Amino acid sequence: MQSCQTILVENPKLSLSDIEKSLITTYRKDIFRPFVKAIDEFQLVEPGDKIAIAISGGKDSLILAKLFQELKKYNKFPFDLVFLSMDPGFREINKELLINNCQYLNIPLTVRNSDVFHVVQKIAKENPCYLCARMRRGFLYQQAKELGCNKLALGHHFDDVIETTLLNLFYNGQFKTMVPKIEAENFEGIELIRPMIYVKEKDIIRWIKRSGIQAMNCGCTVVAEKTSSKRREIKALIERLREENPDVDLSIFNSATNVNLEAIYGYQENTTKKHFNELYEKRRKVK
Repeated sequence: MQSCQTILVENPKLSLSDIEKSLITTYRKDIFRPFVKAIDEFQLVEPGDKIAIAISGGKDSLILAKLFQELKKYNKFPFDLVFLSMDPGFREINKELLINNCQYLNIPLTVRNSDVFHVVQKIAKENPCYLCARMRRGFLYQQAKELGCNKLALGHHFDDVIETTLLNLFYNGQFKTMVPKIEAENFEGIELIRPMIYVKEKDIIRWIKRSGIQAMNCGCTVVAEKTSSKRREIKALIERLREENPDVDLSIFNSATNVNLEAIYGYQENTTKKHFNELYEKRRKVK
């Protein structure tokens, strides 16, 4: 679910050409290169792909769409793009903002309607965000497949990764992070990809402010500004930790690539849990 965050835009809108140019000039180092790095490192885009770019109307999905358009201009192999938005029951003002922004940014949007907000409000009033996210994801998978896509790209960024890591650690009792790509569980032949995992949110905010685009702040009609309170708590915690260690976010991110299997109590592989004793005995036999 798109987090609810107020971003004040003071600058007048830049022209479309200036907005596009800024991604490969002003923001090349902080946004475009990290985007390309993730795509290359994790093989997120391959020849013949047809990728559905999920457009929520927020800052992250808008820049994701523009990054893919820029990538396609200079691509070394053929791939196709579809820009897919789900209207889960937006208020009219938010739907107009979404459509107007995409028209201004030259994003050819395909909008599919659903009643996710209505269903969630009816059956999950106490904890709607988790159910809403799952329903929206499933709807996007289904629509992407109907459009002939084999991949669905989401706008999760670096900060989403580290926040999710800490949320799972603090509230779910597990070390689990956001991975760059994953196969859809219930939709055969489609992968979810996250090409912006190396892009920091502060740089996305810089881009949206400079562009003068007023992105959708929070389209939720169920709980509006009350959504994702735990994520906001984690975001605030990371900000406090940065005061002592400016690179703490990078340390959290890198921890997912430096897991020492000899210094853990166990891990889960698919649905099978590996206990410390089993791992210890295996290491003893090897020695």
